[in-house]
Amino acid sequence: MFPSKALLTLFLLAISFVHASPFGTAAGRSKITLSSAAKVKGRGSTNIAETDRARVKALREGRVNKRDVIVDITNGQAVYTAKVGIGSPPTEYTLLVDTGSSNTWVGANQPYSPTNSSHNTGNVVSVSYGSGSFFGQEYIDTISFGGALAISEQSIGVAALSRGLEGTGIDGILGLGPKDLTKGTISNTSSVPTIVDNLYGEGKINCAVLGIYFTPASASSSGELTFGGYDLSAITGAVNYAPITETYPASTFWGVDQWVSYGGETILPIGAGIIDTGTTLILIATDAFQAYQATTGGVLDETTGLLSITQSQYHNLKTLSFHIGEYAYDLTPNAQIWPRSLNSAIGGDSDSIYLVVSDIGTPSGSGMDLVNGYTFLERYYSVYDTTNSLIGFATTNYTASTSN
Repeated sequence: MFPSKALLTLFLLAISFVHASPFGTAAGRSKITLSSAAKVKGRGSTNIAETDRARVKALREGRVNKRDVIVDITNGQAVYTAKVGIGSPPTEYTLLVDTGSSNTWVGANQPYSPTNSSHNTGNVVSVSYGSGSFFGQEYIDTISFGGALAISEQSIGVAALSRGLEGTGIDGILGLGPKDLTKGTISNTSSVPTIVDNLYGEGKINCAVLGIYFTPASASSSGELTFGGYDLSAITGAVNYAPITETYPASTFWGVDQWVSYGGETILPIGAGIIDTGTTLILIATDAFQAYQATTGGVLDETTGLLSITQSQYHNLKTLSFHIGEYAYDLTPNAQIWPRSLNSAIGGDSDSIYLVVSDIGTPSGSGMDLVNGYTFLERYYSVYDTTNSLIGFATTNYTASTSN
C-alpha cells in the first residue's frame, strides 16, 4: 500500500548479534539485528480503506509484480519502512517493507546514486501497485543492511517516473514477496531473484526463510525483519506452519487457506487469503464484512472508510478468529480497533473508536477472499519459508495487548 498519511521513518541505532536459530545457522552465519528509533511524520488525512482496496484490486488483477539477519523496521501507521544501503560506498534509502510485491526499487524521493558497483542492464522496469506505480531502468547493485550484511548482485529498479510516494520521505520498496511476482515486470527477463533468494544463493543465510516482527504503535520498538530464520526472543510460543494455497491468484503471493469466525460463528468459509505487510487493514470478502458489520453494529465513517462503534459496542465486541491449518489466531476486541491515540493520523475524530476490519470489495470465492494486513501482523509473528512453500505464525508479547 502506498501511504498518504502519518508515516514513521526509521533510524538505525546499533548492531547486535543473535545466534539462536531453529534452522541450524552455522558458525559465522549468525543473524544480525539492526536496532531503530522512530519519528512521526504526517501529511493530511486519507481514507485508508479505499487505499487498501485499490491495492488489493491491483494484486488480484495481476498488476503488481507479475513480471540470518534481523533488520528493524518502522511502523508508519500506513506502512512499515526500513533503512537500506545501495551501492559501494552505500547511499542509504528508506524503503517500504512489502511482502505483497517482489521488485526492490528506489528513486521516488531521494535520487539513485550510481557507484562503482552499479551496472545498468539496459532493461526497463515497470510495476503498478493500484495506488501507485513506478517506471524506470534495471540496475544490478550491492544492497546492504546497516553495513553488516551485503548482497553483491541484486536487481533493483531505478525510477524515472513514480506515483504514490511523493513527499512521504519513502524512496521506494523493499520487495519481499515470492520470486514469481517479478515475472513480466522487467524487459528481456523472465524473472529475477529476490533479496531472500540472493542472500541464500550467496551463502549469507543458511535457509531461504524470512521472519517478520511487527509491534503496535505503543511499543518501545518498531519491529524487525529476520533473514535466514526467525527471532526466538520475539515469540512466546511455537511457530505453526501452513502450506501456500493452491487457489489462484492468492497462490502467486504469500497466500494461505483460512476461514474466519466471529464470536464462534463462521462469517467467512474457508478460502484463500494473502499475508501482506503493504496493506494496513484486515480486509475480508464483502459477505463476511456485512456479517461482521451487522453483528458489531459498526457504522461506516465516510472520512476514514472504517467502521465506527460506540463505547458500549466496543465492550460487547467478541473474538475475531482466523483459522489457518490446525490453529486459530484470535484477535481480541482491542486488537480489532485502530489505536485511539492515532485517530487524527487517519483523519478520524479523537473520541471515536474505529475497527480495522474492512470490506475487500468482492464476494467470497474470488480466489483472494481476505488480506491479513499489518494490523493483524502486529499481533502475530510471521515466517515466510521459500524453500518449503510454508507460512508460519507465532504469538508474541503483543498478541493480547490492550494498548489500542
